[in-house]
Amino acid sequence: MKPPMRRLIAAGFAALLSIASACTVGISSTQASEIKYVVNNAAITSYDIQKRAAFLKLQHKGGASATEDMIEQVLKSQEMERRKVVISKAAVDASFARFAAGNKMTPKQLAGILDQAGVGAAHFKEFIRVQMGWGQLVSFRYRSQGMSEQDAVQRMLQQGGAKPTATEYMLQQIIFVVPAAEKGKLGQRKREAEAMRERFTSCETTRQFAKGLIDVTVLDRGRVLAPQLPNDWADLIKATKPGSATQIRETDRGIEFFGICSSREVSDDRVAQLVFQNQDAGDKKGEELSKEYVAELRGKARIVER
Repeated sequence: MKPPMRRLIAAGFAALLSIASACTVGISSTQASEIKYVVNNAAITSYDIQKRAAFLKLQHKGGASATEDMIEQVLKSQEMERRKVVISKAAVDASFARFAAGNKMTPKQLAGILDQAGVGAAHFKEFIRVQMGWGQLVSFRYRSQGMSEQDAVQRMLQQGGAKPTATEYMLQQIIFVVPAAEKGKLGQRKREAEAMRERFTSCETTRQFAKGLIDVTVLDRGRVLAPQLPNDWADLIKATKPGSATQIRETDRGIEFFGICSSREVSDDRVAQLVFQNQDAGDKKGEELSKEYVAELRGKARIVER
């Protein structure tokens, strides 16, 4: 399930420019801040709450509680850490840039408006990071509690017996590794990855191309159905023809791209199960599961007001 970030903020940000122009200059980073809540040893300050209140105002959620929103975000972030869900800085920056472009702005312009509105780019990016990771957690939880193949067959019968179809991809993942201590080499590695990507015509020759390159990993991902594609790669993979490679992306591991070995349309009970789950995950059921998940975390949490 893709994280519901766009649905959560699109309405408020549609009028972002006009709202921000009417706002006073944002909270000063030097303004005194005090700890208001401690959630499982993680502090939430008055500064955090003020920024979230400004962010909710941009979303036209004046009646929402900034404090409750921050407590929920901290709980989600802690669950991501516990479940080892990592969203790279590159993925967050890319999402921030796409959001800016969608509002006909550059990332720098968007950051300036967020600062003016008292939100700040860093606060928004942390919101994006948590939303992306939380979407993965809820999606995994939904699939683990989702319908069985037998349930899918029953649903097909109720809908006239026609089986849904999905694209099945044969994939290779190519990673140009860049250690954290060598981020200065990203530009060079991007050029190397782009050169190899342009030469890609078949998964059979990838390893031969990689032989003369340093720190390049080629992973055979096998057959992957469209509903199972990683959220951060799905659009790029779907837009790429078999026998070619996706655009490169900067990740926490380095520079990566996927080679599309082949693709075909398939239809069976397993496909039906995945397609129906994917459909359900985007509707009210997914939202309800998210609320239940948060309530469960809250029930186990130690939340202390200072």
